[in-house]
Amino acid sequence: MPATITLSNLSWATPDGRELFSDLDLTFGAERAGLVGRNGVGKTTLLKIIVGELEPRRGSVSVSGRVAVLRQAVQVRPDETIADLFGVRDALALLARAELGEASEDDIARADWMLEARLAASLAQFGSNANPQTPVSVLSGGQRTRASLAALVFAEPDFLILDEPTNNLDREGRRAVIELLANWRAGAIVVSHDRELLDTMDAIVEMTTLGVQRFGGNWSAYRERKALELAAAQHDLADAERRMADVTETAQVQAERKARKDSVGKRKAARGDMPRIFIGGLKRKAEETSGAMSRLAERQREEAQADIATARERIEVLQPLTVTLASTELAAQKDVLKLEDVTAGYTEGHPVIRDLSFSIAGPERVAVVGPNGSGKTTLLSLITGALAPWSGVVRVLTPYAMLDQRVWLLDPALSILDSFRAFNPEADENACRAALARFMFRADAALQIGGTLSGGQMLRAGLACVLGGAHPPPLLILDEPTNHLDIDSIEAVEAGLRAYDGALLIVSHDSAFLANVGVTRRLDLG
Repeated sequence: MPATITLSNLSWATPDGRELFSDLDLTFGAERAGLVGRNGVGKTTLLKIIVGELEPRRGSVSVSGRVAVLRQAVQVRPDETIADLFGVRDALALLARAELGEASEDDIARADWMLEARLAASLAQFGSNANPQTPVSVLSGGQRTRASLAALVFAEPDFLILDEPTNNLDREGRRAVIELLANWRAGAIVVSHDRELLDTMDAIVEMTTLGVQRFGGNWSAYRERKALELAAAQHDLADAERRMADVTETAQVQAERKARKDSVGKRKAARGDMPRIFIGGLKRKAEETSGAMSRLAERQREEAQADIATARERIEVLQPLTVTLASTELAAQKDVLKLEDVTAGYTEGHPVIRDLSFSIAGPERVAVVGPNGSGKTTLLSLITGALAPWSGVVRVLTPYAMLDQRVWLLDPALSILDSFRAFNPEADENACRAALARFMFRADAALQIGGTLSGGQMLRAGLACVLGGAHPPPLLILDEPTNHLDIDSIEAVEAGLRAYDGALLIVSHDSAFLANVGVTRRLDLG
């Protein structure tokens, strides 16, 4: 019997009572389904409910078959090794005892003599040559993701559940994930902002504040459908607004006509040449007609208002985030950053970066590229002063802002609004609110506490703090800025960065993003 995941009448709310989704019904079979939606709508929460990490408020989850999960962020134990990721520590220890002649007959009977070869093959599929005894804590984010993906496939599950599987991966790693899913014939649920990856899907399941909707076909087909829906919603809004204007105009005309008739009636009654009973009848008829017309106009007005609200809500969901930036006034030839003969690393005798000289002048846009483990994060640590060079000189010659993958500038105990104030102390309440609204943190959404945000919300809030002030820094350093952002937000950030007139230094594996923000030069650490 084919493996399936069935969600019935599912509802879930945050601890403060905010409902993320309700009465959700979905079934996943032997298909590759991309789960998409704006940050904060509940995609990761839904995955956690499916795998049993969260209890739904209402409804049920039925899973048949074995499920393997890749999470966005994994807490790593200090003693955890690659062998632990694969769940084969004991099996490898048994093989080691057998090779030393210390295994019992029962051990030898249970030994998997092909385990080491299968383990190496799984790691190699994702470009990893890690040793089973390698501590996970020493791996870079991309290396850890590669090893985790290899461990998932090694388990031969019926369902893969992948939460942002291409985050932190270099081009080769992303290609391995795309090829894996392109050839996957069991079930897969994939939360991703990777447009190339989503184009390998059989279906797109979209989560919005309006509910959940399934679309057959891949990402490109879904986007075409959504563009048609946006055009239809805009047409419906224009039609509802026209009807509202017509109702208002008709009511005004009728009110003026009634006022004229009432005036004529009063003048006739004042002359005293009409019987009172006749005058009373006319008055009652006029009042009845007026009341019927008022009730009709009110009903038409309410219907038009409801249609306007519905259309605006659909447009709010369908339209992307917009970002606008103030000028940095950075001069074209001003020196921004200089590294001269820099060598650095973490373990004596094993430099990660050797004899690097590099500079940025004026509003250049530079991408730092290279395979996982090549030293991209190390370079950023040198520039920001978190790591001292062993030799050479690092000089940052202008104010800058750094937005790292974990968004450390956000205080997990403070609201988004308070974090924005801390980063932009010159901004008053109205300026703070306006800036956060541009990044879709309107009204009470700006009061969310940093520690409660999803990965995508956190990065969007960090971008708001860095980019949303009245005086953006002349140098902006971004470390994998598209990680965890939904695709609408990525496209909006791309548009905002295209308008940014300062210098950009970006670490990213997303070639489409680098092209769209106008990168002019690449520093390859490979």
